[in-house]
Amino acid sequence: MNERKEQGALAEGARRATGAKAEGRPGERGRFSSQRKMEAVLRLLRGESLEALSRELGTTAATLSTWREEFLRGGQGALRARPADERDSEIARLKAKVGELTMANELLEEKIDRLEGGRPLAQPRGRR
Repeated sequence: MNERKEQGALAEGARRATGAKAEGRPGERGRFSSQRKMEAVLRLLRGESLEALSRELGTTAATLSTWREEFLRGGQGALRARPADERDSEIARLKAKVGELTMANELLEEKIDRLEGGRPLAQPRGRR
């Protein structure tokens, strides 16, 4: 290994050991922050070549394609969501109330069953 490569390798090892981030150079390899991924995806969406960007960033074209697809899926999901309105809070309140009432009814039915001991409340009378 030549001296320059050795120094680069040592610096990279030191960064990994200390958790320090590498300087922000265009050809920088390693982990990408969400900000850097977004910038790369936006460059792709603006028409830059996938292969050229891949070489510049030191990552595979498949990785860049995956980032682009995830980015577009996230945007599509955001467009699907409808805005909340005042009815949503009323619906949530009423659902909670139905749940409370259902639970109270179930508890009362259980208590009645225990008090009856498995027998009905009124004994059927025979005809005289």
